[in-house]
Amino acid sequence: MANGTIYKSCSCRDATTGKKLGKSCLKLRRPGGNGDRWSSSHGRWAYQLELPPQADGQRRNPLRRSGFATLEEAEIELDHARDLLALDEDPHVRRKICELMLAVLKDTKTLPALEEVRRKVRTHQDLNPAVTVAEWMTEFLRRKRKIDATTRRSYEAHIRLYFTPYLGHIRLDRLRVSDIAGMFDAIEEFNDVIIAAHSSGDPEQRAKVRYRRPVAPATMHRIRATLRHALNIAIKQDRLIDFNPAAVVELPDADRPKALVWTDERVAQFTVDLQHRLSLAQRRRGGDLGRAAEVNLYVATPRPSSVMVWTPAHTSVFLAHAASHRLFALYRLIALRGLRRGEGAGLRWKDVDLDAGTAGVHWQITQLGWQTIEGKPKTEASDRVIALDTDTVTVLRRHRRSQAAERLAAGEARVDSAFVFTDELGRPLHPQHVSDQFYRLAYEAGLPPVRLHDLRHGAASLMLAAGVDLKVVQETLGHVSSTFTRDTYTSVYPQVAKAAAESTAALIDTTADNLRHARLITLPGRNAGTTIR
Repeated sequence: MANGTIYKSCSCRDATTGKKLGKSCLKLRRPGGNGDRWSSSHGRWAYQLELPPQADGQRRNPLRRSGFATLEEAEIELDHARDLLALDEDPHVRRKICELMLAVLKDTKTLPALEEVRRKVRTHQDLNPAVTVAEWMTEFLRRKRKIDATTRRSYEAHIRLYFTPYLGHIRLDRLRVSDIAGMFDAIEEFNDVIIAAHSSGDPEQRAKVRYRRPVAPATMHRIRATLRHALNIAIKQDRLIDFNPAAVVELPDADRPKALVWTDERVAQFTVDLQHRLSLAQRRRGGDLGRAAEVNLYVATPRPSSVMVWTPAHTSVFLAHAASHRLFALYRLIALRGLRRGEGAGLRWKDVDLDAGTAGVHWQITQLGWQTIEGKPKTEASDRVIALDTDTVTVLRRHRRSQAAERLAAGEARVDSAFVFTDELGRPLHPQHVSDQFYRLAYEAGLPPVRLHDLRHGAASLMLAAGVDLKVVQETLGHVSSTFTRDTYTSVYPQVAKAAAESTAALIDTTADNLRHARLITLPGRNAGTTIR
């Protein structure tokens, strides 16, 4: 490798041709001096360094840098450039270092840091400095071919809404913990903007945040998980970086919301709040709202927790009110057997054995935006067979007869989809339709609101309150772990804790007669009659 040369140069031009004289200007040397004596007042110091040839063997233009005020400055940078090229003897790696040097010089007018490049060479990282966070996230998503549609949609949303706007311009190898922390700070600030716009009543302000909701702590953890996963792939597969800053970013705890039961006191307060909202809306509109608007206000009115559970009495009222609805069998399965919405919508007749009293949960219909996707249950544990009680079997037999009558009435328009729950033409149900009908029925029944998924919570709590073994509850719900089942549901109903307390106390007999006849322990080293009191 060439050592390079240092010289002086200036911007003087030839009086005849007008060309720059560069290092041939006579003023660069002291008058009457020899070739080693440079003028201290004219020109600037420069250096030239031969670079490795290109991959095809073609000679590359030398690296020329000028404008240094002192000889020492030029020597320091020349040494820096030589040290970079000397980091590895492999011609391929040396070419990559050379390309890195030229790219960084073009962007920053300085050479890349020696220790940073040394670390990349030692860990076999990609030396391309041009990869930005936005570019890498696009490549990351392109490589994720085996993920399901829901996960892909989540990744795409995180990239579009957060990573590209806040971090996209940053070079991937320069992404720092502070950059990611700043992104989450900005998300929290925008939460305030969203809340203010939605509560302002100003149509123009609301339009600016249309389809945007405040980002909850749990969602922030999912955003960080997506970024951490993408950066881990950059480390393991491409070695673009050697440190994952997303792994050490601090975020507020994202504990699952605690499920609460609708007690009489909570129902009373909710009723007051709902009536107040209905009255305000009626005054604004100058009359009746209509059932759809009433249901929307009913669903939107704040609750003590985002996860609320009906008491057994509430569930009984709902099922009694829904008994005449065409989807009554579906709601009964969700309320008593804990099916997920998509699992209920995806239940197929070939997986239901009414004689044996079982139903196989082997399919689901999930919602992606407004589009529906038919596929396998979310986990291996979710693919299961559940037992059906006698009354539910009777309800399903009646539902099958009604479904056959509907399809007969539909004539040539009918669709033979083979699903247990369909629309009047036999087409699979849209999951949102199931939720919409549920909210309408709950409102008409005069019950406090719960999410349709909360019926699943209620089913779990009902089973536990009835003394069903925890393992059976886990398998019925399709949970991977009984630990999750226990931690999520055992404290929902006060009856569960009460039953546990009574069972524990029942083991201890404190009656006076039994205490007198209990065998007492004789202490060693004392008289035979000495006992513990």
